[in-house]
Amino acid sequence: MGDDAATKNQQLHHHQVFDISVHVPPQGGSKCFDEDGRLKRTGTVWTSSAHIITAVIGSGVLSLAWATAQLGWVAGPSVMLLFSFVTYYTSTLLSACYRSGDSVTGTRNYTYMDAVRSNLGGAKVKICGYVQYLNLFGVSIGYTIASSISMMAINRSNCFHKSGGKNPCRINSNPYMIAFGVTEIIFSQIPDFDQLWWLSIVAAVMSFTYSTIGLGLGIAQVAENGKIMGSMTGISIGTVTATEKMWRSFQALGDIAFAYSYSLILIEIQDTIRSPPSESKTMKKATQISVAVTTLFYMLCGCMGYAAFGDLSPGNLLTGFGFYNPYWLLDIANAAIVIHLVGAYQVYAQPLFAFVEKTAAQKFPDSEFITKDIKHRIPGIGPYNLNLFRMIWRTAFVIITTVISMILPFFNDVVGLLGAFGFWPLTVYFPVEMYIVQKRIPKWSTRWLCLQTLSVACLIITIAAAAGSIAGVVSDLKVYKPFTASY
Repeated sequence: MGDDAATKNQQLHHHQVFDISVHVPPQGGSKCFDEDGRLKRTGTVWTSSAHIITAVIGSGVLSLAWATAQLGWVAGPSVMLLFSFVTYYTSTLLSACYRSGDSVTGTRNYTYMDAVRSNLGGAKVKICGYVQYLNLFGVSIGYTIASSISMMAINRSNCFHKSGGKNPCRINSNPYMIAFGVTEIIFSQIPDFDQLWWLSIVAAVMSFTYSTIGLGLGIAQVAENGKIMGSMTGISIGTVTATEKMWRSFQALGDIAFAYSYSLILIEIQDTIRSPPSESKTMKKATQISVAVTTLFYMLCGCMGYAAFGDLSPGNLLTGFGFYNPYWLLDIANAAIVIHLVGAYQVYAQPLFAFVEKTAAQKFPDSEFITKDIKHRIPGIGPYNLNLFRMIWRTAFVIITTVISMILPFFNDVVGLLGAFGFWPLTVYFPVEMYIVQKRIPKWSTRWLCLQTLSVACLIITIAAAAGSIAGVVSDLKVYKPFTASY
């Protein structure tokens, strides 16, 4: 089964869109190539950590004050710690599946789907593919909406400032979504995930910038209030009904769980790492660093936001107008969010781009439109391989995500729902099942039982969170008009 899958894998990656002229070196690899005939990978612990932090500390960090407010001072931080542990643990299981067989010389799995194909096979590969790529598509839409909200927040805070708070400053979100879409069309022409490292590092720096500003404003607000707001059990019944509190708590669980999940692009990130040491060792370190940094930030931002606003914590700390002043600082923070989301969109969209291009190249290997690279020199950038199919498909993808964002501006609840459907299979179920197969863990042994218990517990949380998100979507639809999102 292993050898069979290995040869299948080799064939699968034969018509790679980016590697039109691959010189396959002798088996041991050479100076310029790795042992699988691809250009030498150059990723390190730091570039991998930057990719992970860019993917993980999304604008989700800003909704954590709201999530903490639903759960209270005891459950909120405990749930954050719990999910950071689950994410770290399942990520180490998943990174062990990057190579089939031996962890140093085994056949590489280039994508999450390849890993599932060589370890589990059958219908699970298709299920994994649908869930993974649908999720990546959903995240792209969610990021388009989040960035337009931040751009509008800059505009509104300046408008409030000019009118001294007298003008309600209603703004339509469509022009901002279109501007974000145009920027993404340009960036999505970067051919390969490997070449994105600089964008990831800029984006990671930006995420620290706005998280730090949110944190600082929270601390300042607590100092101004003279007391720490909030309660042990979260938002009080009376402010919301008992049923609402239940749905909101479920939604908060979901928000926190999905604020951590990056496993859907973990294997793709691991495929950029150089060896030796073995990729899984480097990935373990990168996961440790990034999950620790992320958890620290999440705890600080979530808890300080809740301490500042208590039950009234806004759904988005920097655009929910919890803070009005200093307005220039809010503008810097929201600009940092937009720059970060430009990078994060690419980190999530690239694996989807690569999948479609690879599939097209396998189906139509003789089509020049799909496989031919036209060499161009771009002033200031250097040589660039223009591929017509790549250009047209990626542009179409960005246009579709932008239009959907304009039709469904309350997509945050929908993203919550997509997140719920993606969290359990991709972050928990597949890594656990693949690890059991890879390490040949016997059924009903203590280790097997522990892994399955973890999987079932996460499934229950996912179902609860999905129910909470569905309740949110239903209430949004009651007041919904397409293309008319204004804030």
